[in-house]
Amino acid sequence: MNLQHKIHIKSILAILVISTAVLSSCSKESLQHEPTSLILPATVFATTGNAYAAINGMHRLMYTQWYGNQSTGGQSGNMLYMEVLGDDYVMTGAANGFFNSEYKWLAHRDNTASILTFNYGFYYALIGNANEIIVNIDGAVGPQEDKNFIKAQALTYRAWSYYQMVQLFGKRYVKGGDNSSLGMSLILTKTVGAVPRNKVEEVYTQINKDLDDAVALFSNATKRPDISHLNVNVAKGLKARVALTQQNYELAAQSAKEARTGFTLMNQNQYLNSFVDFKNPEWIWGILHREDQSTNFFSFYAYVGNYSSTNTRGNPKAINSLLYNKLSSTDIRKKLWDPTGAEANFPVAAGGVRKPYMTRKFTLANPANSNGDLMFMRAAEMYLIEAEALARSGKEGDARQALFELVKTRDANYTLSTNSGTALIEEILIHRRVELWGEGFRFYDLKRLNAPLDRNGANHSTSLAVTMSVPAGDKQWEFLIPQGEIDRTLGVVAQNPL
Repeated sequence: MNLQHKIHIKSILAILVISTAVLSSCSKESLQHEPTSLILPATVFATTGNAYAAINGMHRLMYTQWYGNQSTGGQSGNMLYMEVLGDDYVMTGAANGFFNSEYKWLAHRDNTASILTFNYGFYYALIGNANEIIVNIDGAVGPQEDKNFIKAQALTYRAWSYYQMVQLFGKRYVKGGDNSSLGMSLILTKTVGAVPRNKVEEVYTQINKDLDDAVALFSNATKRPDISHLNVNVAKGLKARVALTQQNYELAAQSAKEARTGFTLMNQNQYLNSFVDFKNPEWIWGILHREDQSTNFFSFYAYVGNYSSTNTRGNPKAINSLLYNKLSSTDIRKKLWDPTGAEANFPVAAGGVRKPYMTRKFTLANPANSNGDLMFMRAAEMYLIEAEALARSGKEGDARQALFELVKTRDANYTLSTNSGTALIEEILIHRRVELWGEGFRFYDLKRLNAPLDRNGANHSTSLAVTMSVPAGDKQWEFLIPQGEIDRTLGVVAQNPL
């Protein structure tokens, strides 16, 4: 099947919740063709009970294999891509070749590459599903609190999907600057025909509107059954992320503080053993991966951790050595990596090699099965957003306190920072890099900070990484639009600078 068919996603019903395939198996074919068997919207949204199947189908898309690509198991695909494109996540071997081209900064600038197909198709598929729910749920029979809960989740998914994409395919947002360059095509209802790309500013306006509408609905909604469902904390956490990206620091700090309300930070024992566990007290949003829903080699843990795959055996992932050496010797986080590569009791994939600075952060209790739970948002991130936003808005005392509340749980010897100005912000960012290592933030952070890629002087192999530096603001910070989408729309959807 050619690329044009793979990304024909904006005008067909195959991505929508009314497809029985999407509601059940989420097979590759159901995302690429007109479905052969449809449940009419009138049936899907006849009752809130039926409509719950639609939102549950969206949750399932978050850990489903896409386009038959072994490296794209739902959101974990994006998380891995964002790390290999950064400077803190080190590939120690070529292994079976997965993510090698992305690590070299080649794939996202190749308009036929799978990294583009996935990050474009996956999020637009979620948007298409969300649109059907948003348009139809008000007419369902059932409690208003249930309708609010379902609709708020759909709005949150739509906002998040556009936020994920606009950071990749659009230029960096600059507060008070010119944000009229091309972002994403805003598809808010079922659309037939090509829709040109909207401006970056317009995309962020829609993102914020959806999040605000979601927060309002969540205030009078059914409580979520578990953290795989979205709720007001998730919506406010996304609001905090978006505000930080837009340099709206007062809003970022307030939203982050509200998002983490009710969640506690891990103790030190949990920190070493709970990054794959749905019961982690910090997790605001994540997936519980049932043992009977196998992911095999498209799991996040087939690429980082102790599950024995060709990739983990030959390419254990490591932390940037310069970053590791910034950690205090009393910081529990330092134990997540082995700087020697020779620690006998350090977890490793069965039959795998050991490499200096390799990680144990994502260690499965049952390494024979790749079905680990996976987090998308946790309280520690919110403390870091709050601290950074407060520091950048001149509230340094509050920023130091927010940072202290987080870091003291990682390092009992940590004392309240005395840094100020640039030094305080740099301290916060160092803790952010260490704390969120491997969780899918680094490329996004480098771009929002207008920072260069700099892998020099650390443990990156020049033969594996190839691209050791990229200037801030370079056109390479923009993903290309998949060529299939350009061709299918006859150029209505315009390409980024090649």
